[in-house]
Amino acid sequence: MTATGLSGRSVFLVEDEVMIRMMVADMLEELGYKVAAEAGDITEAMRLAQATEFDIAILDVNVNGKVISPVADVIKAKGCPFIFATGYGSSGLPEQYRDRPALQKPFQLDALSKTIEAALRGD
Repeated sequence: MTATGLSGRSVFLVEDEVMIRMMVADMLEELGYKVAAEAGDITEAMRLAQATEFDIAILDVNVNGKVISPVADVIKAKGCPFIFATGYGSSGLPEQYRDRPALQKPFQLDALSKTIEAALRGD
């Protein structure tokens, strides 16, 4: 299963749970995306968001008890699309980003694919 016309694009992944991060990275590769960088904490995510080139980011909303907003701000300033992954539903998103796409954890390969494709198209 490949993301039609979008495979080969790069993804920046922020997730504090190592097993979930590995699973999502595997899902992304299965869909034909390249993982440009991965972070498991806010400090590393901030550094990588500024230093890494990527086409889209997937951001866990709550990273080790800290809200992802500062990282989302950096990515927004770069003009890159991003989506949130959360177990808290859309009400768990940072208030200023409630209009952004969100994946409800746990999510399946198909939901990941559709959400990324829509975000890359600007839907």
